[in-house]
Amino acid sequence: MHSKNWIGGEWMTPSGKELTVKNPSRITEEVGVLHLSDRSHVFAAEQAARAAQIGWAKQTGAARGEILFQMAAALEANADSLAQLASREMGKQLGEMRGEVARGVSLLRYYAGEGMRSNGNLIPSSDTNVLQYSRRVPLGVVAAITPWNFPVAIPIWKIAPALICGNTVIWKPAENGSLTATRLAEIFAETKLPAGVLNLVIGKGREIGNTLTNEAEIDAVSFTGSSETGKQIAIACAGRNIKYQTEMGGKNVAVVLADADLDKTVPILLSGAFRSAGQKCTATSRIIVEKAIYQPLVERLQSAMETCRVGDASDLEAYLGPVASAAQYETVGQYIALANAEATVIAQSPSYAKEEQGYYIRPQIVEGVAANHRLVQEEVFGPLAVLLTADGFDEAVELCNQSVYGLSASLFTRDLASAHRFLDVAQAGMVRVNQETAGVEYQAPFGGMKLSSSHTREQGQAALDFYSTTKTCAIKYAW
Repeated sequence: MHSKNWIGGEWMTPSGKELTVKNPSRITEEVGVLHLSDRSHVFAAEQAARAAQIGWAKQTGAARGEILFQMAAALEANADSLAQLASREMGKQLGEMRGEVARGVSLLRYYAGEGMRSNGNLIPSSDTNVLQYSRRVPLGVVAAITPWNFPVAIPIWKIAPALICGNTVIWKPAENGSLTATRLAEIFAETKLPAGVLNLVIGKGREIGNTLTNEAEIDAVSFTGSSETGKQIAIACAGRNIKYQTEMGGKNVAVVLADADLDKTVPILLSGAFRSAGQKCTATSRIIVEKAIYQPLVERLQSAMETCRVGDASDLEAYLGPVASAAQYETVGQYIALANAEATVIAQSPSYAKEEQGYYIRPQIVEGVAANHRLVQEEVFGPLAVLLTADGFDEAVELCNQSVYGLSASLFTRDLASAHRFLDVAQAGMVRVNQETAGVEYQAPFGGMKLSSSHTREQGQAALDFYSTTKTCAIKYAW
């Protein structure tokens, strides 16, 4: 497969640099070729999006919603082939990838329904014979810059609310998800989506992303990726006075109190830490345990890790596949080496006979490092979790909040009072009890505190607030 740009309803293959995409599960297998764009393609997409936006915004919400329903139906009809392509491109286990595509279908249907819901409020006036109300209006042209770890769901949870609000979109996916992005755009092209409403530009972030955020005439940017890149985007957008949304890193924590049901807790901990090879911004990477149950928990984790088998992403029996790329393999590998040198490995998944054929990293749980250690404070974005101990609830919360990040946190307990206290005091945008740190539902607001987010929210009704602005209207109908 070859990547393509989709601009103004037309397909074109850039003549720039080409990159061969290898299957992370079998690095001798070629999946396809990326054709990288240059700055001119960004400006072509900008013109197409700008030209299409007025007509798209004039359509009724119901009409826009019908297009999103068509997009959902087309995605559902092509779900399995898209999941297989994405799994081969970035290494996510096929069963997980199928679930992600299904989430994309649900997101499209959810936001399609917004076309028939209220988008404003009636406001009393202090004057007589005045009708005063607010309504949500589109921003204009929105840039969506998306990561590789959720190559279907994250683009859709940006694109769908942007479109239903009446915006047009320029989508720049990560290189490691660009074949999937091309196929997803091909699927959407089968619908009656008007030309120029959604535009796809494939390329490097330092060229295409920077051109979008610094030069293109756009009205908003929604970005998911690293905290460092997100901060640079925020600076650029603030300087241009355009709306921005950045979802960035996480160092998520699971707190296990002494009264937790360990038999139920352990599988949730492992799923949160190691599904998707730990390549989730919401992955569990810190596990804080009350000392009274530390040893019983360790023993259960050691036993359960025997089932966390690494395997080819196409193997439905594998617990996790490889990490996504050579660069990711090197970065995560450096943290694994640090853990082996400066921490104590207490649990590790079984070895995989074909590890040399792909970017496989066996999940590890380690102990024996201080709360300020790099393994505890830095985002690894791989299958590595660190155990810390606490004397009680208060110390556990203190350790939980000892981070520059604040995306997701979970507590495991049977005590309702502790649960409610944790929901109040944990410094994270998403706080859960007896659930994993990952897996927030699409109809709920998604986002973090501190360096995890620019403090807006994605998904749910909250996304509509970002992709629109409020206009207050008043008319005096009798003089």
